[in-house]
Amino acid sequence: MDKIIPCLWYDGDAEDAANFYVTLLPDSRIDNVQRSPADNPSMKAGGVLVVEFTLAGQHYIGLNGGPQFKFTEAVSFQVRTEDQTETDRLWNALIGNGGEESQCGWLKDRWGLSWQITPKRLLELIGDSDPGRARRAMEAMLGQRKIDIAAIERAADGKVDA
Repeated sequence: MDKIIPCLWYDGDAEDAANFYVTLLPDSRIDNVQRSPADNPSMKAGGVLVVEFTLAGQHYIGLNGGPQFKFTEAVSFQVRTEDQTETDRLWNALIGNGGEESQCGWLKDRWGLSWQITPKRLLELIGDSDPGRARRAMEAMLGQRKIDIAAIERAADGKVDA
């Protein structure tokens, strides 16, 4: 059993969010849905109170706590992708149905949770031992919304897009 499990606060949408999230990554599933045994400020007895789920092997709790608290960019999930295909798939799924793009590989899903869709290759390039390559890769990334790995590689190599 995990000692620390992140708990995500939703306004009645925890089950919908968890059901969506578990479709995105391998080793993901709904583990348990707990219904409220009594009326409370957020719901009537029998409503979905807590959804326990696993996302890419990490356990989470979705709590239907009501409208009092919203997600902010101060907490985000970083997904390290293998290639552009995985980057595109996750990006498009997460911004679909009401999500919104941000900068540098960041986005918010339709529930307002922030995600960083981060190709492993990006991390390699901005950590390059050649400071010029690393700087050019970083500068290219700063001008993007969804990360374009090929464009960042060209920038790191000093090749300018026409």
